Amino acid sequence: MADKKGNVSSSRKHTLKSCMLALAKDWLEAEALEKVKERERYMEENCPPLEMSHSKDDLMELCKKMYDKINVIDEERYNLEYKVIMVCNEVLDLNIKIVDLRGKFKKPALKKVRMSADAMLQALLGSKHKVTMDLRSNLKQVKKDEKKEDKELRDVGDWRKNIDDKAGMDGRKKMFQGDN
Repeated sequence: MADKKGNVSSSRKHTLKSCMLALAKDWLEAEALEKVKERERYMEENCPPLEMSHSKDDLMELCKKMYDKINVIDEERYNLEYKVIMVCNEVLDLNIKIVDLRGKFKKPALKKVRMSADAMLQALLGSKHKVTMDLRSNLKQVKKDEKKEDKELRDVGDWRKNIDDKAGMDGRKKMFQGDN
């Protein structure tokens, strides 16, 4: 057997599948036999064996009895069909009501709530548990140093003077030579 739970070899799967199919086949055959027996039982109860007499009056009487039975069965069938139609209509009406009710009540859009970590933990764990999370205490302190070059780049001054300095061949030479 495989050491992991849920892993089954293909031959084992095939064996299990064939066993399940054989069992299902047996059940279907037993169910079909049961239906045949039930039908025979019903026929014996409701339809007595036919005794044929050759007189015209007896045959007329037999026809009247059969006609009466057919009328009773048709009436029962009609009543059952009517009940089924009524139930189907009721189900359709209820489905329509459900759809209408779903349309009337729209779910509100959830709003964003600003919450501290302590408030979240208190909401999740309940008021009994007191947990404080100071997340800023673990952060490293960094001092901001301004570089001299950054300051010079920001304080360029008048842009027209800067362009005039770089104009012409002298300005280009100065750019390549650097500030001396």
